[in-house]
Amino acid sequence: MLLVALISAAVALVLTLVIGNFMPAQATQCDPQVVKGQKIDAAAIGMLAALNGTGEGRGYADMSFKDAAGAPTTIGSFAGKKLLVNFWASWCVPCREEMPALDAIATKYNSEQFMVLPINLDVGESGLEKAKKFLADEELKNLPLYADSTFDAFKRLQQQAVAIGLPATLLLDEKGCELAVLQGPAEWDSPDGHNVIDTLIGT
Repeated sequence: MLLVALISAAVALVLTLVIGNFMPAQATQCDPQVVKGQKIDAAAIGMLAALNGTGEGRGYADMSFKDAAGAPTTIGSFAGKKLLVNFWASWCVPCREEMPALDAIATKYNSEQFMVLPINLDVGESGLEKAKKFLADEELKNLPLYADSTFDAFKRLQQQAVAIGLPATLLLDEKGCELAVLQGPAEWDSPDGHNVIDTLIGT
């Protein structure tokens, strides 16, 4: 029995070290907001039916990436705004197809209360230039360029089993707390998409 107890203690110690070293330090930094998640989930019908309301307490205020000039920033820098955070890459065909709708949503809804925040994931030193070229070529004038060429931000979502592939979208409250998740593209510039954004802003 002593041996079993020692083994159990060792396993617990290893798990603690693994979680402490490899999982995000603030994975549950938010209070659960189940009711808000349920409201968004109920609004997600038709073309947005794949969106899942969560509100489980995951927070991303400390998630870091860079702006178009290469200066570091975080989700927390946008505190006070509800966010639609979209992870995309120029090589991702569904991402490319989704971007015009996101640009239209940004045109319609961006304000002091809400913002479409795309984060590009083209890796390597040329990643930022590829993203800039795509936005310019497609004339997506209302989508700002933010990027994480290290892919670390998206790896965090994978570690938490939030998202698997691209595109992926988070709906966050004004503190950077997760309210809903969408894996895959959606037609955001539609009555169904507008209803979801209206619900997010109103929560």
